Amino acid sequence: MITKELEEYAAINSTPESELLKQLWRETYLKVLSPGMLSGHLQGRLLSMLSHLTQPRQILEIGTFTGYSALCLAEGLTEGGILHTVEVDPELVEIITRYFKASAYNEKIKLHIGKALEVIPNLTGVFDLVFIDADKENYINYYDLIFDKVKPGGLILVDNTLWHGNVLKKSDKGKETTAIRAFNEYLKNDVRVEKVLMPFRDGLTMIYKSR
Repeated sequence: MITKELEEYAAINSTPESELLKQLWRETYLKVLSPGMLSGHLQGRLLSMLSHLTQPRQILEIGTFTGYSALCLAEGLTEGGILHTVEVDPELVEIITRYFKASAYNEKIKLHIGKALEVIPNLTGVFDLVFIDADKENYINYYDLIFDKVKPGGLILVDNTLWHGNVLKKSDKGKETTAIRAFNEYLKNDVRVEKVLMPFRDGLTMIYKSR
């Protein structure tokens, strides 16, 4: 997708991540399975910037992992704002809560442990910003579930929409690749939104709810 050298160059020429986020990145790579699921410096700064530009009062994140992206998104919350983040793996609770408590945003973040399809219907209010980065097979289900909870003019971000470039490999019939292809096609035909699939990292789709 992009060489490691170019990504490092881009990161060097972007706003640095905080020391807390660096520490979280290091601990995730040392202690957690599949650490590549973590957003990391460059994507984290993009999430932070989009949050600042959106100035959300309420954010929903589907897929917390170790909490890096949640901390980045929380940077743009308005006064009195709240970020709801949903994680299915209870084994990650200790590291998530420890870093949330060490941040300036602990009081603004609400962690929900459980299956997102069961948690989301119980969340109230309207979301200004949603970030979907969880099990790929449910991307369409998550999108449909949150759509009416997003305000007109709201922003939806969906991660991994190029799936290591495998979306172009016709021979790849894996369930995750198939699910990403299906989501991309589904979104392409949704006239209620404006969208752009950016070839950034593993593919990040930005969706503007225009209706």
